Amino acid sequence: MENYTTTNNHRRYKAHISIFGTTQLHLRNPYIIAWWSAAFPGFGHLILSKYLRGVLLFIWEIFINHQMKLNQAMVYSFTGQIDLVKEVLDTRWMLLYIPVYFFAIWDSYRTTVDLNKIYLLAEREDAPYNTFSIGAMEINYLDKRNPIMAIVWSMMIPSTGHLYIHRIVIAAMTLSITVVFVYYSHMLEGIHHLFFGEIKKSTEILDAQWLLYYPSFYFFAIYDSYVNTVENNKLFEKEQKNFLRKNYQSSSFKVKKGTKVS
Repeated sequence: MENYTTTNNHRRYKAHISIFGTTQLHLRNPYIIAWWSAAFPGFGHLILSKYLRGVLLFIWEIFINHQMKLNQAMVYSFTGQIDLVKEVLDTRWMLLYIPVYFFAIWDSYRTTVDLNKIYLLAEREDAPYNTFSIGAMEINYLDKRNPIMAIVWSMMIPSTGHLYIHRIVIAAMTLSITVVFVYYSHMLEGIHHLFFGEIKKSTEILDAQWLLYYPSFYFFAIYDSYVNTVENNKLFEKEQKNFLRKNYQSSSFKVKKGTKVS
């Protein structure tokens, strides 16, 4: 069997299967990717499987946002408490925040446009890619999975949708971040008091600075797991189609009489 992971006989490959997950090229809307970067710097790059850059921007967002208390200021702004906004917001950190924020949006848009072009070239070349990877720790292979199940599991708790489609790297990250956000925001305690009708206590116990990280993070996990499940299914179908075309004869092929078939 040809080892596609160690040879480079083609210029571009559409996908790579490893024990840590399936990485692939496919067409994406640059505006959607830029929007996710605007919602939370780093998300756009994570969707593009640019993990190092995405994680760096993600950590930067958490650190700078927390230092200047941006989320807390947003809560005060939404409730019309402008004086408290001025009091809590640290403008020294804000001046560091703005340039990198816009860079994340611009770079994710630019990268998406470039990767779309590379995908079209890779699709034209149609180079073979590996479909099965086995190692001491894991097994990963191309198969079809239900996108709705990816949504359901991600809604239960972020990261499980990614585990369902074997995206180990992003799953490990989202699971860790989920624990941090839920713990420090006191979200589960707030929900507990809300169930018992203790609305005031539920509101007081929540930490708005940590809580406002969660909504965009939560919907990102749902969106990313769903899109990757759909695209993995397309990748599986494409590989299966190429395999059958290469290894099986056309149904219209006829053997002439008197021809000896071995």
